[in-house]
Amino acid sequence: MKLLRFGTPGQERPGMLDAQGQVRDLSGVIDDITGKTLSAESLSRLAALDSQSLPLVDSATRLGPCVNQVGKFICIGLNYADHAAESGLAVPAEPVVFMKATSAITGPNDPVIKPRNSTKLDWEVELGIVIGKHASYVEENEAMDYIAGYCVINDVSEREFQLERGGQWDKGKGCDSFGPLGPYLVTKDEVPDPLNLNLWLKVNGKTFQNGSTNQMVFGPAFLVHYLSQFMSLQPGDVISTGTPPGVGLGQKPPVYLNVGDVMELGIEGMGVQRQVVVAC
Repeated sequence: MKLLRFGTPGQERPGMLDAQGQVRDLSGVIDDITGKTLSAESLSRLAALDSQSLPLVDSATRLGPCVNQVGKFICIGLNYADHAAESGLAVPAEPVVFMKATSAITGPNDPVIKPRNSTKLDWEVELGIVIGKHASYVEENEAMDYIAGYCVINDVSEREFQLERGGQWDKGKGCDSFGPLGPYLVTKDEVPDPLNLNLWLKVNGKTFQNGSTNQMVFGPAFLVHYLSQFMSLQPGDVISTGTPPGVGLGQKPPVYLNVGDVMELGIEGMGVQRQVVVAC
C-alpha cells in the first residue's frame, strides 16, 4: 500500500495510490497520515478498502510530505562505506546520529531553498524509515515489527554550514526545505527486503548517485534497535538511513547546487522526487 498526502501546503489531505497508479482521496476515512494512522490495525483497515470506491484526485494536484506531525527526524551519517570514503572519513564503529529539524520537511516536488550565504549546497538520496509504534529498548530481531513503512528522502545539506562552521552537523542539515519526504509512504509489506533496493539521484539530467541499500553499514532493523537504546521512537518518527556515494562533496573537484538546478531522485518501488533550487 502506498499512502500519500495531497493539496496545498498546510492543507494536505490523506490519500492512497490505487492499482492503476491514480491518487485516491482518503479524507472520508481518516483525517491525515500521522502516527495515529500507522498502527498495524489502522493500516490493515486501510488495506482492506476498495480503492476504486474512493474519490479520484486530479493527477496535477501537488503532493505533500507523505507523513504529517513528524515528532523526530533522525538521520544516520556515513552509513555507506563508500560514501564515508569519498567524504574522507572512517567507517563508523557505531551509527553516527544527528537530528534534522522537522521544519525542514517539505513535499517531494517542492522547491529547495538555497539559504542565504550558502556556497556548498549538496544532495543525498536516502531510504527513510517511518515508525509505526512506540519503540523503547527494542531487540534487533523484533525491530521490524516497529516499522510502518519506508519513503524516499533527499537529505539536502549545506556542507560549509555542516563542516566548517564549528559544532555539530545539524546547522547544515536543518534549513527550511532540506527534508523532502515522499512521494509515498510505502508500507513494509510491499518492501520484502529493504536491503536490496536501488537508489539514484540526478542533477540537471546527469546521474551522480546510483547505489543499493545492500551497501549499508547498519541496516534498518539494527538502526531501530540501536536508536531505541538512547531515545524512545514514536509513531510517525522518521529515520533517514544514509546515502550512497556520489554526493557533490565527493566529486573531484566538488560540485555544488546553484539556483535553477534540478534534482531528480528515487528508490526502487517508492516513486520519484523532483526539486528545483530557488533563491532564499
